[in-house]
Amino acid sequence: MNPDSGITSAAVLGQSSADTPVGMNAVEGYKASKNGDGLRILEDLPQIIERGAAALTPAEKELLKWVGVFFRRPTPGKFMMRLRMPNGFAKSSQLRTIAELSRRLGNSVLDITTRQQIELRGFTLDTVPEIWEKLRGVDLRSLQTGIDNVRNINGCALAGLTPHELFDASPVVRELDHIIVGSQGNPEFTNLPRKLNVTVTGCMDNCTHPESQDIALVPAQKAGRLGFNILVGGKMGSGGFTIASPLNVFVEIFQAAAVVVELIKIYRDHGPREARSKCRFAFLIEEWGIRHLRAELVARLGRELPFQGRDMRGSAHADHLGVSSQKQAGLTALGLCIPTGRVNPDQLDELARLSDVYGNGEIRLTTGQNAIIPNVPAPRVAKLLEEPLLKQLSPRPSPFVRGLVACVGTDYCNLALIETKSRAIMLSEALHNKMGSGTNPLTIHWSGCPAGCGNHQAADVGLRGFKTRVDGEIVDAVAIYTGGRTGPHAVAGQEILETVLCDESLPDVVANVIQSYRYQMEAKEHAALADPLFAAAATAGLASWRFARTLSPASSPA
Repeated sequence: MNPDSGITSAAVLGQSSADTPVGMNAVEGYKASKNGDGLRILEDLPQIIERGAAALTPAEKELLKWVGVFFRRPTPGKFMMRLRMPNGFAKSSQLRTIAELSRRLGNSVLDITTRQQIELRGFTLDTVPEIWEKLRGVDLRSLQTGIDNVRNINGCALAGLTPHELFDASPVVRELDHIIVGSQGNPEFTNLPRKLNVTVTGCMDNCTHPESQDIALVPAQKAGRLGFNILVGGKMGSGGFTIASPLNVFVEIFQAAAVVVELIKIYRDHGPREARSKCRFAFLIEEWGIRHLRAELVARLGRELPFQGRDMRGSAHADHLGVSSQKQAGLTALGLCIPTGRVNPDQLDELARLSDVYGNGEIRLTTGQNAIIPNVPAPRVAKLLEEPLLKQLSPRPSPFVRGLVACVGTDYCNLALIETKSRAIMLSEALHNKMGSGTNPLTIHWSGCPAGCGNHQAADVGLRGFKTRVDGEIVDAVAIYTGGRTGPHAVAGQEILETVLCDESLPDVVANVIQSYRYQMEAKEHAALADPLFAAAATAGLASWRFARTLSPASSPA
């Protein structure tokens, strides 16, 4: 059974109908069997391990996600574990431990996700206790990383280091993670209607995707005070990209965590719990309206909240790749491109070694599925750039690889409809061969299904995979989207080509789409320079030919 179908069945649960809340979906029934706390699956883990993976019930497959253990239909008997890494901050000792576990107990395949965390793959259920013990030794855990929980909290990967931040927001991320999860998990936050994505950033260069988050805090200033404006109700899946709306609230840094916690509780207490596709925070906001939500927040806090301040973000989008000067004198950060985020244990070990030898043992993971070695003394950068690993994980990638993001795809995902990661790399290489390296970098995002884990509607070019029938045969295809971006001038990418087969013609189709937009954006840039009325549009990102409007199907290259 698909838990996202919205179907409630006592027979599926193996329980009486009284155990399933009336009118609620099957996952709500699974939670009800644990008194609303999915973490209680830990009590059953010894007997689950004893029975083995083949004996898992549908309820157990879902409930194990509360502790970060994911049944994967494409790899029977082999599981995935998602690690909690707030703000994408990691240490060399952690990467070494993850690499060792992947090599010894997993399948030597590791993925960096768009939520700045690592997924460990290919292990068996009986090894879970040992994996957890090793992870605890380096201050890592997998609690509450899946299903109806607050997922790994995003933030600027160079928080505290980049001179382009209004302030370091990472302490707020750590405080929130401590409250919501802590070291043992927190039942107060394990019975949400569905997942909740949170981003907290003080970076002014739009290196995260706040407009796609359920709750986002972005840098703002009001009456000389520094803090955040709050955005709510963003999402990618469940009907497409919904751009988060301003809550019209300004909150100072020291108050931020408490306000976010109350917003989460409002969602917990009032969010819809019927069909899974309608259970996101956005749907509660659609029902209530922003004013109602704001009034409820004020009532819960017992104090008035100031209206939003000035959004301090610029129009630029930074990926923090390459060499960046830190605000600490004499120190630099080196951002390395990891195509589609997939690495092996040897690469992770080497990344840890380089962070120790050239930096201070820190590594930062980005929402673009890349990694940064910070705190490198400027005189040592040249030597670091000569290291062999940088031939594989380049700080100067092709413009068609630099902004490449891909979800897991059919290799390991239960929901994916097409393979994504190797296909994404092959397309980018083909585009480089066709169009050269002289073009401006652009973002190309792949999602293997409508769930949108690759954020395909937030990219210059987005590809959403599906199956179609050609001459009686089921084949892989993509719908192509263009014009997506996040930031102060967020736009949801629009579908311009409904069906493009994943065959040898795909690179030509995508190259034609890119070329068409290049001409349109150049025309807009010339207009902006010639006419002051276009200045506002230019500052919205046209000068970097970010895709700002859609290509009509009638004029599409297909």
